[in-house]
Amino acid sequence: MTSLSVLQKVAIYILPVIFAITLHEAAHAYMAKKYGDNTAQLLGRLSLNPLHHIDPIGTIFFPLVGLLLGGFIFGWAKPVPINYANLRNPKKDMFWIAIAGPLSNLAMALMWALLLKLSFYLNGYFANLLILMSKAEI
Repeated sequence: MTSLSVLQKVAIYILPVIFAITLHEAAHAYMAKKYGDNTAQLLGRLSLNPLHHIDPIGTIFFPLVGLLLGGFIFGWAKPVPINYANLRNPKKDMFWIAIAGPLSNLAMALMWALLLKLSFYLNGYFANLLILMSKAEI
């Protein structure tokens, strides 16, 4: 594949990361609601809109500095607010709320692996972009 434009690099590398962060945080919020705490929903965090989960420092500044310095890219999103008093069984419920984010990441890893496998059967430009997105190489 020829060299990629800046817009193509953003679509290939940044969009999957934003999707992963958003789904991770929304999974925490969904499980909190499921176990009785609607705090995240009331604050608009039970959403797949990335703007509701982006932390200016953790999601934009730190990764950008890491990228510019050519080093390790590190970042975070806004944590999902949880009111333990609203949970029916706080210790057990917090386990499921906490694990929901990493489980969503695992599900996305499996999805990207399947898309990578599918992309080998496709031809053309779309297949190449899908392979790059699935491999997430920078």
